[in-house]
Amino acid sequence: MEIERINPKGLFVLDAFTQIVRTKGGRLAFIAGQGGFDERFNLIGAGDLFAQVVQAFRNLRTAVESIGGTVEQIVSTNMYIVGLDAQKVEIFQKAMAVALDGKPFPPNASTMIGVQSLAGEGMLVEISAFAVID
Repeated sequence: MEIERINPKGLFVLDAFTQIVRTKGGRLAFIAGQGGFDERFNLIGAGDLFAQVVQAFRNLRTAVESIGGTVEQIVSTNMYIVGLDAQKVEIFQKAMAVALDGKPFPPNASTMIGVQSLAGEGMLVEISAFAVID
């Protein structure tokens, strides 16, 4: 399986983001939206976007590892944030940079979407993902 991250000339480049991900081989895995919940469905970081983002990315890692993959094989994410504004984007980016035990979540073809609310009370973020697994 091959994963190629591409940032073509003429499009902007960010450290935690890639414009295109092209894959060859492997199986596609669809990972349900992950929020700031622990394994007992307790919300981690009530009212704290940073803590919830970190937990959501850790949950994505747990999900992809459970099927024999790694976070590097996550090729796309959709990130939903309640009341998205510039300050929340900054908080999100800081959390993403240290989400995996002080290491950043790998770049992927991602979309950040502002929403009015999410399904769970107190949820501030939900992140769904696609991964390509060998």
